Amino acid sequence: MDTLEITEQAVRSMNTKMINDWKNWLLVYKFALDEVNTKLEILNEEFQFIHNYNPIEHMKSRLKSPESIISKLRRKQLDVTMENAREHIRDIAGIRIICSFTTDIYKIIDLLSRQSDVQVLKVKDYIQNPKPNGYRSAHMIILIPVFLTDRVEQVPVEIQIRTVAMDFWASLEHKIYYKFESEVPQSITDQLKDSAELIDLLDKRMLAINEEVSEYKQEEKEPSPFRF
Repeated sequence: MDTLEITEQAVRSMNTKMINDWKNWLLVYKFALDEVNTKLEILNEEFQFIHNYNPIEHMKSRLKSPESIISKLRRKQLDVTMENAREHIRDIAGIRIICSFTTDIYKIIDLLSRQSDVQVLKVKDYIQNPKPNGYRSAHMIILIPVFLTDRVEQVPVEIQIRTVAMDFWASLEHKIYYKFESEVPQSITDQLKDSAELIDLLDKRMLAINEEVSEYKQEEKEPSPFRF
């Protein structure tokens, strides 16, 4: 075996060890996801029990891979260290929550923010202030305590909250953009932005219908003043 082959083997071995070290380090982020998922499931079930209505349609959580984190650090021109990842990358652990109505989004933000062990670091409201391409969603970054055998770690988790309609648009927009390796034609971006406006109108219309239905149900519950 020549020197070049030995060197390549050593590099592969180092990379494998580094990836394994990162996977072990990421365990605490997995535990943070478990904690937040449990909180959200409890809030949703309690809301269903009390109000006969669940604000969360469904949730999806994901953990960035070591390769993805390392790539992001390099794009930021930062040294590839776990310390830099912890300090500069806030979306290592992420949860996407899909709701029926925009009011549910703010309800979830409020319920989470009022939990005593949740620290809200940042909220970005892309519903009231959409991105230039038309993207709408609410983003939160929270710190959640993870209790380990020898310490407690405060771990950041990014939460994206959207309506079903917003998620439909965002998913298709991502697929369309992914097909372009170079700059997206202006006509496509204009059509996508117009579609985002239609999605927003649809959300508002469905919310208005839901509120009207709620009013009818409330009237049915109220006793007639002429009933003895």
